[in-house]
Amino acid sequence: MSVNSNSLFAKSMLSDIIHEHLTKYYDDTYDDIIILCIGTDRSTGDCLGPLIGYKLSYISRIYSNVHVLGTLEAPVHAKNLEENIERIYSSYNNPFVVAIDACLGKLERVGYINVAKGSLKPGSGVNKDLPHIGDIHITGVVNIGGFMEYMILQNTRLDTVMKMADVISSGFITSLWKFFKQKERLTTI
Repeated sequence: MSVNSNSLFAKSMLSDIIHEHLTKYYDDTYDDIIILCIGTDRSTGDCLGPLIGYKLSYISRIYSNVHVLGTLEAPVHAKNLEENIERIYSSYNNPFVVAIDACLGKLERVGYINVAKGSLKPGSGVNKDLPHIGDIHITGVVNIGGFMEYMILQNTRLDTVMKMADVISSGFITSLWKFFKQKERLTTI
């Protein structure tokens, strides 16, 4: 499922999609929700994850079982991804991982945010062989792919990335609120 980040209702639509995925795939077998924001602050096109992590970094003070990894201060990128994956599975109880990353795509899809079940393959747009991660994943198409990917990522407009980071972080905040309110209502019945 995808949402155009330039749509007037992008935040609301994305919130509904994330909420639907959490409701459908997060069950009682999981304890913690890990929001893994992948990318680096050293490349405009690849800073989508760390920007979202920065915007969501306070969320664990609201929900004790929601944890954010990958911020501007401490990014999760190609060089430390495996170490962070090991940390997730050794430090958290039955983690439900939501992996978030930037990606490259077709010109008409730039600005679209995709949410899907299953793991994410970080670095595939720049031909890196990195481990899969995530029970669900969110990708933001930040620019066009197909040639000179590193150059394309370096020359991506920050405005595009910031809009998408705003939509994704706002969508997450609202969907988590709805999700935990719904779980609270179900436990009081």
